[in-house]
Amino acid sequence: MSTRVAAIAPPAAPAARKAAPPCAMVIFGATGDLTRRKLVPALYNLAHTGLLPESFAAVGFARRPWSDAMFRDEMSRGVAEFSRLAPLDHLRWERFGAQLEYLEGGFDDPAAYARLSERLTELDRERGLAGNRLFYLAVPPAEVPTILHRLKGAGLIYPPDGGSWSRAIVEKPFGRDLESARALNGLLARVLHESQTFRIDHYLGKETVQNILVFRFANSIWEPLWNRRYVDYVEICAAETIGVGTRGRFYEQTGVLRDIVQSHLLEVLSLTAMEPPTTGGADDIRTEKLKVLNALRDPPEDTIARDIVLGQYRGYRDETDVAPDSVTATYAALRVFVDNWRWQGVPFYLRTGKKMAKRVTEISLHMRAIPLVLFGRGDLGDRIEPNVLTLRIQPDEGIAVRFACKVPGLDLQVGTVAMDMNYLETFGGEPPEAYERLLLDAMRGDATLFSRRDAVEASWAWITPILQYFERHPPLGLPNYGPGSWGPECALELMRRDRRAWREL
Repeated sequence: MSTRVAAIAPPAAPAARKAAPPCAMVIFGATGDLTRRKLVPALYNLAHTGLLPESFAAVGFARRPWSDAMFRDEMSRGVAEFSRLAPLDHLRWERFGAQLEYLEGGFDDPAAYARLSERLTELDRERGLAGNRLFYLAVPPAEVPTILHRLKGAGLIYPPDGGSWSRAIVEKPFGRDLESARALNGLLARVLHESQTFRIDHYLGKETVQNILVFRFANSIWEPLWNRRYVDYVEICAAETIGVGTRGRFYEQTGVLRDIVQSHLLEVLSLTAMEPPTTGGADDIRTEKLKVLNALRDPPEDTIARDIVLGQYRGYRDETDVAPDSVTATYAALRVFVDNWRWQGVPFYLRTGKKMAKRVTEISLHMRAIPLVLFGRGDLGDRIEPNVLTLRIQPDEGIAVRFACKVPGLDLQVGTVAMDMNYLETFGGEPPEAYERLLLDAMRGDATLFSRRDAVEASWAWITPILQYFERHPPLGLPNYGPGSWGPECALELMRRDRRAWREL
């Protein structure tokens, strides 16, 4: 039985919206898919809603011999196809499109950076950009060191204590193990101050991920229950219906543990399990998340195969650029423990995979069962299901609570009710895309939703021994689940051993 719920009072009047300061955004790898599908549509949406500064320029930097007009035409098609505000508003596009420029150049060519520096100086004079720079590195990890050194050599990155600012957004993956992550962070530290470094994970820009903090810390009803005394176990699921597509070469080098678990799932876990921060400041929040990562129980080698299940969908080996005998995992299910005062003994079950039955990302807190049935009938206890609190991150964003209720009638019957709040129905309108929030925050200098160096290294420190174990002991029997399923059968056993079952989605 399910019932929808809606807001019982209008939301508080929002604070005055703060546009980003004047700046130039330089996108390295501007002819790639990320720029067309995500970055420029996000900038257009910010301009559409009045949050992009009037004094703004976006400069695409890549090797293709494009002109400004070619770049603008390609980006206009991308906005028309992928913007949440489609169809394209041609008047707004004309104003926004005039702020886009293109510069052809190799990432290792000093002359190209000299031309970039000259053009940015001209834009400062023409558009009043105040010397502020935001560099977006939408490039493979191997290109990052070259670009940063060239930017530094061209004088385009300067100390953070001056009147103007320069910042860099770096796309994941932030390394492929602890050693490489430390090397990358060391490089970033030699070129940028940590306050100038924005390691982006688009999951953290999702409206419902941010709402985890509000839901927990703005409602006194939940926080007293958010611990081992009342929570039996926690599920975090991130399922996709698509396969690897054209990313076969990338996926062969990463696999699901690096691509999703190390970044997305551990980030969501740390937000779910963290302690209340002292303030709402970026560093206070990120420090509490770091404490969770440091409290993750290191799995002994002889328990890894029992607590972690890997899978590969049938047909993966036929994808482009995938080895015909590949043992790369596209599915993972893990049982994880956070060894601290709040969560000691509570298992966190993580599940993620490609080509699964449904696209869904959610967090479910399964509460402990009632200790005693008090209604004079012992058989009722078999039908009273424990309470479940679910936070849906995508695609049907919302919050649901499952609880027991008496079914109307003369006899005592207990039913289960799900009260369900849907964001779209409750507040109306599409929530901002993740990249809109993250780009705006980077321009404002707010690093709350970006990964800090110590947290990146802590997550890699935890998962690297697991990666090394499976490199020595590749999973057997791959591929082991069919497209459109919920993963391999052995993942069910992971829960059955604990007398539990994965939540039906």
